[in-house]
Amino acid sequence: MISERALVLAKILWDYHQVNHRIEKADAILTLGSHDLRVANRSAELWLQGYSPLLIFSGGLGNFTQSVWTEPEADQFARIAIEMGVPADHILLENKSTNTGENIMFTQQLLKKRGIDPASFIVVQKPYMERRSLATFKKHWPDKKITVTSPQVSFEDYPNDEIPLERVINIMVGDLQRIKVYPEKGFQIFQEIPDEVWEAYEKLVAMGFYKHLIVT
Repeated sequence: MISERALVLAKILWDYHQVNHRIEKADAILTLGSHDLRVANRSAELWLQGYSPLLIFSGGLGNFTQSVWTEPEADQFARIAIEMGVPADHILLENKSTNTGENIMFTQQLLKKRGIDPASFIVVQKPYMERRSLATFKKHWPDKKITVTSPQVSFEDYPNDEIPLERVINIMVGDLQRIKVYPEKGFQIFQEIPDEVWEAYEKLVAMGFYKHLIVT
């Protein structure tokens, strides 16, 4: 049973990880693959609402999906979008990447091969990966305009049978660590972490939420 104190601390991380951009029309919607199929629904909704003419799905089998799925994330996401009414000829697939950096770099290569050069993107990811997606995109594609969004769901309603609350908290803790250390490795741009957020991180680690941490 996860304590009330842990939930309060986790909500601090959840709020920090979201950047709360106002979505504007863009040349392309870039959907970053993951184990959360709701991300595909959000992307398809944005396309159907007319936010962009082009919908890109990027993702092979990554850290969380390689042990449970055999079909690439991008392929599954695209099928959801088509079922929702997005025409297949408005979708591009990049299904080899295994992490966020590769999502960006492999998408760059795909678009270059197709002779497509969008000036602006809507990037779609999980709610607790908005900030890291922004920081990674800005590192690898600094000249592009970007807004970031995610499935419109609260922290309390986000966990489900496939993505239980304990895993969500572990991932958020690990992603905050990455936001701190990845700029030094050249993977992301720097993002300021408020003291309150870092203190919440340290307390959650002390409580045992360290399964998604990397060795630094």
